[in-house]
Amino acid sequence: MQRQGSGGSAAIRFRVAGGVLVLAHLALVGWLTLRPLDVMWVTAANLEPLAGIKADLALGPVQAARRIGEGLLLLAPLGILLPMAGGRLVVSPLASLARTVAAGALLSLGIELLQTGVPGRVVDVDSLLLNTAGVALAHLAVVPAGRARLRRRRARRSADAGSGKRPGGLRRGGAAQGPRGSRTAGGAQTAKGSQGPTPTIPRVGIAP
Repeated sequence: MQRQGSGGSAAIRFRVAGGVLVLAHLALVGWLTLRPLDVMWVTAANLEPLAGIKADLALGPVQAARRIGEGLLLLAPLGILLPMAGGRLVVSPLASLARTVAAGALLSLGIELLQTGVPGRVVDVDSLLLNTAGVALAHLAVVPAGRARLRRRRARRSADAGSGKRPGGLRRGGAAQGPRGSRTAGGAQTAKGSQGPTPTIPRVGIAP
């Protein structure tokens, strides 16, 4: 990340935007998962991995897709927003995935533990698995390709800056070149042959 110039300020804005979006998403997740539910009865806590997913599949494809999809999507945006808030472009894809998935798993675990004190909420280990899987899938689908694109864009800008290009095709320390090599700035040299030969009038003989 550059420390000075427009590149550095752009990176800072990028990280700030990512941090703000992370906080906004966590606030939404807290509102969805930690609200008390007014229900007559609740099921027992599910501490057996995949038991809840099997029960969802037994309800039919529509209900299973809805329940499993909700678990996958709940924290999936963090798979993109957490690396965005980190602001790193050059990083090992495996290390980035590991850090993001670990952060998502810890957040999901924290939500499940907080739900033990919320009326109408129960602990479900399958929610933890689905939340973490959603973070991993979102990260793999977006982050590596997005980082590669940003690195290529930064490399092109660095190459343009190194070659001294200016808007309008000008270069550092030189005057703009007009047609046929004439100089349009810093001098009055005109192109050779720009005006053409001097016209002549043919001599007309006088009658005797």
